[in-house]
Amino acid sequence: MRAPIFAAALSLALVPGPALAAAPAPSASVTGVWRSDGYGMVLSVETDKATLFQTTSISCLPIDEATRVGTPRPGAAAVYRLSDGNTIRLRLGPRPDAATLHADGSAGDRALIRLRRPPAPCGGPQPSGPVGVFDVFWQTFAENYPFFRQRGVDWAAQRRRYRPMVGAATTDERLFQILRAMIEPLGDAHTGIFAGEREFTGLRPGTQPTTRALGLRVKELIDRRDLRGAGQDFASGQLTFAELPGRIGYLRVAGFFGYATGSDFDYAADRARLAQVLDTILTPRRRMRGLIIDVRYNPGGFDALGLHLAARLTGRPYLAYRKRARNDPGDPTRFTRPQPIMVRPTAAHRYTGPVALLTSGTTNSAGETFTQALMGRPGRVVRIGENTQGVFSDVMECGLPNGWSLWVPNEEFLTRDGTTFDGAGVPPHIRTPVFTEEEFAADRDSAFDRAVAVLGGRA
Repeated sequence: MRAPIFAAALSLALVPGPALAAAPAPSASVTGVWRSDGYGMVLSVETDKATLFQTTSISCLPIDEATRVGTPRPGAAAVYRLSDGNTIRLRLGPRPDAATLHADGSAGDRALIRLRRPPAPCGGPQPSGPVGVFDVFWQTFAENYPFFRQRGVDWAAQRRRYRPMVGAATTDERLFQILRAMIEPLGDAHTGIFAGEREFTGLRPGTQPTTRALGLRVKELIDRRDLRGAGQDFASGQLTFAELPGRIGYLRVAGFFGYATGSDFDYAADRARLAQVLDTILTPRRRMRGLIIDVRYNPGGFDALGLHLAARLTGRPYLAYRKRARNDPGDPTRFTRPQPIMVRPTAAHRYTGPVALLTSGTTNSAGETFTQALMGRPGRVVRIGENTQGVFSDVMECGLPNGWSLWVPNEEFLTRDGTTFDGAGVPPHIRTPVFTEEEFAADRDSAFDRAVAVLGGRA
């Protein structure tokens, strides 16, 4: 699944754009040139549009152009619509040289610093040719990726090994294979390279990719065996609800996206549809004594949709996680100040009873941030199944000089005590096999059966 530059799931195409002009003096307006704290992003904001650039110490490539929506009121955020239809909101801080950026579907904001002049790479010719593509690829990871040591990869050694293999005559096919070979050892499902029909995304060893075929196979097993035909699909099939014997509810979340259309990443429409579905499911008349939430097959989506779901599962506010981004191109241990992300109960009807949360290696991205968001829930939550995939960060989708793009994660999601689950994933309280060939062959769903037993229901 394509992941977003801002939240955990939409893509921004590399587009032609103007060179960055000299920035005006600070004013009480968001117009001007801004640099994000971390993320390698520069914004050139004009009255009616904002151009986004992805930068490294050697490159400055346009990634999108956003058009302003309406005229902001004094003190309000200026809203700009990206080429994919989602929006970003720019708001001045207490000083005219500081601002924040919020993107649709993202958890938290990004800090912006006003620049008096564009970064040096934005004022001249960009790297080109196969060697230029290699250098921007390597530099983008070197300046943003925080997990090399954790993943056991020496990135400088990768450069020494592979750069001599690239020259002016290197074919696209050969260059793609070289770049793939450099990141494949990371085993990181939030890394990838996209070159027309050639695509590669990483995967933690020992886990399955979230393919459409697996998703259909999983849904058939659950609908027939576990729910016995009692499941009702909502939100373009991304959500399934059933009432099980013993007043146990079951909610399957097959992704945190596509609720309105089935595939597109339209955050506003998805949020509205999610609220409608939860209003239908979580009613005062439905007195559940336990709720199974199944995110075992969930490729991700918008983190904020997971927070909205969590907000319907608590009567008290609590910390979901703290989020920080690598912000020193020369030091992978330096991060922005952790930003607390809260779950705040909604005014709509809520379920606050026991929850059994089913997870697996195909619980990815926003499925994992949702899992982490339930760890601090005041009510009882028991995780059953397998470790999640181990990829939490928003994905930076960065352009390369030849029009290819790459995925680079740069964030950590911290628990209250500073723990992260990148790489290993969130572990279950109760470990069971999930969607193995043995389980399918025996028509068995051990995690589901255990959840029913834990909640005191009848299978």
